[in-house]
Amino acid sequence: MPDNHPGQFSERLSATFAYAFRPMFILLPGYLALSIILWGLVWSGNWPFPFLQNPLHWHIYEMVYGAASAGMIGFVFTALPEFYPGTAPVIKGKNLLWMTLLWLVGRLAFWLIDLLGVPVVALTNLPLLLWLIVVAAKPILTDPLRRHLSLAAALITVFAIQCWFFLASSGRIQDDPMAILKVSLGAFIVLILLALRRINTGAINHYLDHNNIDETFLARPPFYNIAILCVVLFTITEYLMPFSPILGWLGLAAMAAILNTLNDFFMEKTVILFKPFVYPLIIILLMMATGYGMMGVDHIDEGFYGINHFRHFLTTGVLGLSFYMVMVIVATIHTGRPMQASVCIDTGVWLIVAATLVRTMIPFFIEHANLMYMSSAILWGSAFLLYLVRYFTILSTPRPDGKPG
Repeated sequence: MPDNHPGQFSERLSATFAYAFRPMFILLPGYLALSIILWGLVWSGNWPFPFLQNPLHWHIYEMVYGAASAGMIGFVFTALPEFYPGTAPVIKGKNLLWMTLLWLVGRLAFWLIDLLGVPVVALTNLPLLLWLIVVAAKPILTDPLRRHLSLAAALITVFAIQCWFFLASSGRIQDDPMAILKVSLGAFIVLILLALRRINTGAINHYLDHNNIDETFLARPPFYNIAILCVVLFTITEYLMPFSPILGWLGLAAMAAILNTLNDFFMEKTVILFKPFVYPLIIILLMMATGYGMMGVDHIDEGFYGINHFRHFLTTGVLGLSFYMVMVIVATIHTGRPMQASVCIDTGVWLIVAATLVRTMIPFFIEHANLMYMSSAILWGSAFLLYLVRYFTILSTPRPDGKPG
C-alpha cells in the first residue's frame, strides 16, 4: 500500500494542474476566508495588524484585485476553450504552476507592502493580469464575429485601473488611491455583468437540459448593456464629483436597469426562480441593484450617511456570491458532475447573504458595530471554508468520466 502513495500524489498533482480553475479554486476560498477573518479582527478592534500602515487599502485591494484575479484566471481560461474550441490555448501543467505561484507571490507581497515598497509590489502584481490579457487576447481579437470583445475591453480596463492605483500609491501621480479603488469596484461590477450574461445562459441551460426541461434560457444583451451603462456613469461621476446629488439619481437608475435583467428569468412554461443553481444568480443581481439603490438614496437623503456600509452590498454580497457561484458552477460542470441540489451549496449561499445583511445594516445598529463586523466576517468566511471542504477532493482528482477538465 505505501508504494502507491507517490503515484497517488503525482496523479493528484497532475489533475490539479490540468485546468486553470482547479488550483485557483482550491487556493481562493481558503485565502478569502483567511483574509476576511483577519479583517474582521482588525476592524472590530481585536487585532492591530502591526505590519500594515494602511490596512483599509490592503483589505479593499485584496478583496478586489487579489481575490478577483484568481477568479478571473479560473473563469477566463475555462471559458475560452468553450467560446473558441480548437483555437483558444489551454493553460495547464508548468505554465499553470508558474501562474499560480505568481498569484501567491503577489498576495504575499501586498501583505508586506510597507516593507517591500510599492514599486516591488507592483512588479509582483501587475504581470499576472497582463499575462492573462495577452493569452486571452488572440482568440478574442482574431474572432471574425468579435463575440466577446466587450470581455477583453473590460479586462484591459481593470488592468489599466490597477496600474493607475499603483502609480497613485507610489506618489508618481497625484491622486487618491481610495477613489481609484472605488473606480476599480465599478469596473469589476461591469466585468461581473458581462460574465453573468454568459454564465447565466450556459449554466441555466445546462441545468434545464440535465433535468429534461424543454425550455431555453437567454440572457438578453440589451438588458445587460443598459445596466452596464448606468454602472459606468455612476462610477465615473462618483470619481469626478463624489458628493454630487446627481449620484442619487444615477444610483436609482442603475438599480432599475439591473432589476430589469431579472425579466430573463421569467420563462413561458417553467418557473425557475427557486431552482438550485438559478436562485443564487438572481440573488447576485438583487444585491447589486440594492447596493446601487441604497447608495443612491444615501446621496439624496442628506440627513443620513451610510454609503460605505451600503457599498458592501456590492463587495460582501455581489463579489462574494459571484466568486462562490463561479467556483461552484465551474467545479461542478467542468469536472463532469451533474448540477444537482445540494444542502452544502445552499448553506454557503445563505451564509454569504446573511453576512451581507449583517454588514450593511451596521449604520442602523451602530452600538453593536464591533460585534456585527466580526459576525459578518465569520459568516462570509465560513461559506468559503464550506466550499473548500465540499470541493477539495473534486478539484484535486481526475474527472470520473476520463475527459479533460
